[in-house]
Amino acid sequence: MIVIFLLVLWWKKSTQRKFSNPNLLQKLAPNYSTFKPVLKLVMLLLGITFLIISLVNPKMGTKLKTVKREGVDVVFALDVSKSMLAEDIAPNRLEKSKQIISKIIDKLGSDRVGIIVYAGNSYPLLPITTDHGAANMFLQNANPDMVSSQGTAISEALDLAKTFYNNDEQTNRFLIIISDGEDHQEETKQVAQNLTNEGVKIYTIGVGTENGGPIPIRVNNAMVGYKKDNKGKTVITKRNSEVLQGIADISDGKYINGNVTENPVKIISEIIANAEKNEFETKQFSDYKDQFQWFLALGLLFLIIDIFLFDKKTKWLRKVDLFNEEKNKK
Repeated sequence: MIVIFLLVLWWKKSTQRKFSNPNLLQKLAPNYSTFKPVLKLVMLLLGITFLIISLVNPKMGTKLKTVKREGVDVVFALDVSKSMLAEDIAPNRLEKSKQIISKIIDKLGSDRVGIIVYAGNSYPLLPITTDHGAANMFLQNANPDMVSSQGTAISEALDLAKTFYNNDEQTNRFLIIISDGEDHQEETKQVAQNLTNEGVKIYTIGVGTENGGPIPIRVNNAMVGYKKDNKGKTVITKRNSEVLQGIADISDGKYINGNVTENPVKIISEIIANAEKNEFETKQFSDYKDQFQWFLALGLLFLIIDIFLFDKKTKWLRKVDLFNEEKNKK
């Protein structure tokens, strides 16, 4: 802007010389000031400078804040076996389960969340954390290909869940199992009892219909058929509510039908909200106050001054005579 100003000033001077000599110009325009344009430029530059600083939003005035987090530990065990791809509920059992978990997480406060995926084996998808955004992100990637061994081994998920609760002082620990209930292991109830003895409350959510449905086989997102047994018959997978109900009964929990998303979301959210909260994390951080408004006000002030400044001389400027303009006239 300074360079442009100097170029314009040079162009004006050269044009004025072509028109007339300096003495005649002074008589024709006695109120013209060489100082005022410079002053206007300074006001404009100061205004823009302070506006830029306000956009940076400087922060000052630090003070130390202590934040206490209270909540419970909630671990979700998600069944990702092939049977969860059945489309007897829309869009399929697995996607329905993800929707339920995601909506429960969104309703949690400062509670800690962990996610386990299981089929024939179980794997930790996300260690217990307060980062609910990360939980939802990892959840969307859950699929049957993450587990090498197929089947539905709920006991594997129960065993893995023991390692997730790393706070011995936490009085409320929840394990939420979401599955179609097709469990083929006899020791599941015993493992659930052991977990209950350690203070974990188990709730189960069943997805799928009693009539069941076939398991689609897809290649590059295109369905090529349905899963068949050794005799060439199409396999029909059905929800086994009895297994899930039995696990919930052992731990004094509750079995919930998950075919309607809002039903388990409401029940689980209310249970967790009413549970006794434990303080598990205390943080101290510096709080900075925004100071942009001062620089914004100064920037606007200088711009307003620039608008109301004119190029011609004023009475007070003649008295100041900073560039000896009046003296040179004499």
